Amino acid sequence: MNWHVEVAVQTPAHSAMGELLTYASSVPLVAGTLVRVPLGSREVLGVVWGATLPDPLLALKSVGAALDALAPLGDAWRDLVAFAARYYQRSLGEVALAALPPQLRDLSTAQLARRLKRKATGRVDVLADDASNAVALSPEQQTALARFDLEVGPFLLFGSTGSGKTEVYLRAVAELLARDATAQALVMVPEINLTPQLEARFKTRFGSDAVVSLHSGMTNPQRLASWLAAHSGTARIVLGTRMAVFASMPGLKLIVVDEEHDPSYKQQEGARYSARDLAVWRGQREGAKVILGSATPSFESWHQSRPAQGDDAGGRYVRLAMPSRIGVGGGSEAGTAEGAGALPTVRLVDMNLQPPKTVLSGALLAAIGERIARGEQSMVFLNRRGYAPVLACGDCGWKSECPHCSAYRVFHKIDRTLRCHHCGFTERVPRACPACGNPDIAPVGRGTERLEEHLAELFADVKRPDGSAVRIARIDADSTRKEGALESQLAAVHSGQVDVLVGTQMIAKGHDFRRITLVAAVNPDGALFSSDFRAPERLFGLLMQSAGRAGRDAAYLAAQGSRAEMWLQTSHPQHPLFAALRKHDYAAFAASELEQRRAAGMPPFAFQALLRADARTQEAAQAFLTAASTAADSLPGADHVTRYPAVPLAIQRVANVERAQMLIESGSRAALQRLLATWQPLLQTVRRSAEGKGVIRWLVDVDPQQI
Repeated sequence: MNWHVEVAVQTPAHSAMGELLTYASSVPLVAGTLVRVPLGSREVLGVVWGATLPDPLLALKSVGAALDALAPLGDAWRDLVAFAARYYQRSLGEVALAALPPQLRDLSTAQLARRLKRKATGRVDVLADDASNAVALSPEQQTALARFDLEVGPFLLFGSTGSGKTEVYLRAVAELLARDATAQALVMVPEINLTPQLEARFKTRFGSDAVVSLHSGMTNPQRLASWLAAHSGTARIVLGTRMAVFASMPGLKLIVVDEEHDPSYKQQEGARYSARDLAVWRGQREGAKVILGSATPSFESWHQSRPAQGDDAGGRYVRLAMPSRIGVGGGSEAGTAEGAGALPTVRLVDMNLQPPKTVLSGALLAAIGERIARGEQSMVFLNRRGYAPVLACGDCGWKSECPHCSAYRVFHKIDRTLRCHHCGFTERVPRACPACGNPDIAPVGRGTERLEEHLAELFADVKRPDGSAVRIARIDADSTRKEGALESQLAAVHSGQVDVLVGTQMIAKGHDFRRITLVAAVNPDGALFSSDFRAPERLFGLLMQSAGRAGRDAAYLAAQGSRAEMWLQTSHPQHPLFAALRKHDYAAFAASELEQRRAAGMPPFAFQALLRADARTQEAAQAFLTAASTAADSLPGADHVTRYPAVPLAIQRVANVERAQMLIESGSRAALQRLLATWQPLLQTVRRSAEGKGVIRWLVDVDPQQI
């Protein structure tokens, strides 16, 4: 007898194939079983989604093999995948297969069985939480944990930088695991470079065998081993980046999303999901508690955690406030209210009053020099890597444009290259201007590489307290390319070998630098007047997170007789954003921005999606979007959704592909979702028609973070 099963497989994007493909099986297969099935000329991995009634008239291909040594993926996991595919307008198979470790696609049933046999089958014992007993919690931490224990959530842990949010996470996980021998916890961070230090904290507290990591920086065998440990329940704690939200965890009872405001939680390729939003949905589906933590929450989360007031019933999140810093290391060691550290003083430098072409003001240089003389550390933040954003000829006006993108190639002095940060095209720096032959071509603007060089020149004659030369270090995507480079550079900062740390946003968040007492932002003005309405929110968060790197150890500050400072060099010192930053008043800034968004009908008071088209010409891309908008007029409910005219992207050409987008907006999330779902077949029709000629691909981005 043959059984018919529906299988989710990864089909080509926007193909006319259905969500699920039907195959014949000689044995009954449970939903969630991993199988190998023929697709065209290949055999691919698929997930059994359910059974269907046999139809004797259908000639079906047969399931190749079932990976039955592995326990089936549970109902909750399949519900999560199905919701993500539906909400973010992607195929079920694409989301399901992307959520599985890549190596699973290549292993045979015998190889997988051997791999599972080598793994320990028993549940790992978690170390008793003796370490936490030595940590004196602040009253704010105690209150937050008490409310977390009593209430349902989801919770927004709104804690200032250095308030001890990580210790709250550790305690919440410890209490959960002690209470339930089968429980698992998922802890998410926005970026790979924050994973090792958090992993060390959790392994010290709970034991190495109880904790696994999941992120794209791991090798395929490492990812498979971690995934299998989570799926079997052996791993009690999973630490990871956004991909970890799809980890199969049968005992999931707690999800922590640290730095929940970070844009990195939004995937920017393929299925453009928000891991933060999926974490909240998954918590509700599986009955797991969810903590979103941040010193500068996203406006969506802040609005969702608003207290009830008058006719407003309030948001559906519970806000837990921890506004005070604790004394040492952000909660990593003893910290009490009596030893609380003050937030850094914010100083504004009006660059309009400085001499022309000033890079670092005299007052800021003097302040950094004082820190060096006392053996303290400073951090200089500039969110632009490379030596200079552009190389230019003063005679003919030539600039280092990328031939494949509508962007400039960045000058990297360290290897004498011009490198496009969009398509990766790289060339050696020409000896003379390619247009006119002028040998005097010069860098324009400043990146972290040039800033590092400039600081080294300025402090060349300054000595450290031990008489040695000042050490300037740079941490950005270029300096950390080699494996282990980031870890060694961070170790040098922590050990006190570095006097001045220069870097991009990589150093601005999440790190617990104990000796940094001064942080400076060199050129933060660019985002103040961006066309993206989220730019001020991101800038405020980035600057406040940067300020939080200073003065995290109150005892060290007291011993040094020093104080924590944040210096901001700006040409717009009267801007309201800086006024709120000086007071560390996130709530006032959020209230002002949200009022403007409410008046303009922008998120979180409206819901958005982008329809994007990539084509050989800009005209073809925009014609496709315009035709798609016209086709949508006939759809039910289209009058409840606004479709704006098609426009080029800010960087409209990348790798010789022209890019255009159309914003879709509605005051109703349900109305927007209905339109997007019924629009999909029409988009495929438009793509095949004359209007779609020249279109390479199209995609829908729901809840976009950058417009």
